[in-house]
Amino acid sequence: MEIKKGLFYSKDHEWIKVEGDVASVGISDFAQHSLGEIVYVEMPEEGDEFKAGEVFGVLESVKAASDSFIPVSGEIVEVNEDLEDEPELINEKPYEAWIFKIKLSDVSELDALMSPEGYEEFCNKED
Repeated sequence: MEIKKGLFYSKDHEWIKVEGDVASVGISDFAQHSLGEIVYVEMPEEGDEFKAGEVFGVLESVKAASDSFIPVSGEIVEVNEDLEDEPELINEKPYEAWIFKIKLSDVSELDALMSPEGYEEFCNKED
């Protein structure tokens, strides 16, 4: 299981990479391993606004469909359209295959997320 440094992690196994007031969001290596082969990604629309903890879409794998929760509040500014035709990119490169980018409305919400070390400890308890 790979856990990348320099990212924030949620208890729902999303990773967050912050650049200024915009964050890229994807699912962790742990999550993609747990889901298995991903066959479909339901993404939010550009312009959609969310509060942290709300469902933003669904990830479907050969095993199951799973709701995906948004880790931070804000407005969707970009979605990764490559995932529409190639959802398996999440399995192949989970830390490069971001799902969407969000303009953060409350940067302090990042304080509720885990560091790479905290996330590793969290995952070890889930195994």
